[in-house]
Amino acid sequence: MGDCIAMMRALPAKSVDMIFADPPYNLQLGGELFRPDGSHVDAVTDDWDKFDTFAAYDAFTRAWLKEAHRILKDNGTIWVIGSYHNIFRVGAAVQDLGYWILNDIIWRKANPMPNFRGTRFTNAHETLIWASKGEKSKYTFNYRSMKTLNDELQMRSDWEFPICGGQERLKRNGQKVHPTQKPEALLYRILLACTKPGDVVLDPFFGTGTTGAVAKRLGRHWIGIEREPGYCSAAIERITDALPLDESAISTMQSPRQQPKVAFGVLVENAMLPAGSVLTDAKRRFRATVRADGSLAGECGTIGSIHKLGATLQNAPACNGWTFWHYEAEDGLKPIDALRQNYLLATQI
Repeated sequence: MGDCIAMMRALPAKSVDMIFADPPYNLQLGGELFRPDGSHVDAVTDDWDKFDTFAAYDAFTRAWLKEAHRILKDNGTIWVIGSYHNIFRVGAAVQDLGYWILNDIIWRKANPMPNFRGTRFTNAHETLIWASKGEKSKYTFNYRSMKTLNDELQMRSDWEFPICGGQERLKRNGQKVHPTQKPEALLYRILLACTKPGDVVLDPFFGTGTTGAVAKRLGRHWIGIEREPGYCSAAIERITDALPLDESAISTMQSPRQQPKVAFGVLVENAMLPAGSVLTDAKRRFRATVRADGSLAGECGTIGSIHKLGATLQNAPACNGWTFWHYEAEDGLKPIDALRQNYLLATQI
């Protein structure tokens, strides 16, 4: 617990494999915001998001990015997330300090907060910058895992997830613990894409510990830095309760078709069908275990997507994995397509 710049200065050079940073956005909010029905909007009004000038924010940004560059391994990468308020200033600092931008990722929110005043477009996305330490860096990118997670299509740079809500949203006395808690599914995809089991992941703006909880689940080591005691205690409690996946479930597919509206990997990322779950066909002839990247592992060492493995086990030219594979529900076996429909309904609300 402490100031992120001071704490990073205490870490050895070239000691971290990946950094995920969710820094203050410097939202510059002017007054309170109310819904049309008069209810108050719980916006970010905390002191940690307030800076007197853009110059002060820029100086802070360059200071923590400089330390991040020092402690990042030569082949490490950094992810920084932000909104239109700050991401362009952060991006300029990233390039000025010698990082090499690999991608910008758009997180499109399936259920964004409306623009209550009706004076602008609804802010329905945030931007992530993914950068290596330098142009020559041999960074980690688990391309095959990302393709498998996306039903054997190349993963694009526009990602759709709902904002954090439901049981995942941490609350105390009915109030949000943190105003900008990120969904675990977002960190799950990032860590699965850019790290390996045993890698060290640093989050210098740890908040309520989303990065740590997902890192623990995926078998990555983590370091979290957070200065707010309330966030720290919530993060410790949350990560203590997080259950790591067993080794076989963490293993991801390293070998190589029309994408449904929801890729199977999205169900895994959102813990609707977590890695380690066992699927069967309707007649319980075949069994398969869900792995972290959305691939399935059959009983005889066969591995593939929900479609490919279903076809292999039946000696068939093709298979619709959504209707072939079933999960055990309280009222009996159900096709995994039911979970896909549940996800679609949830994200359309």
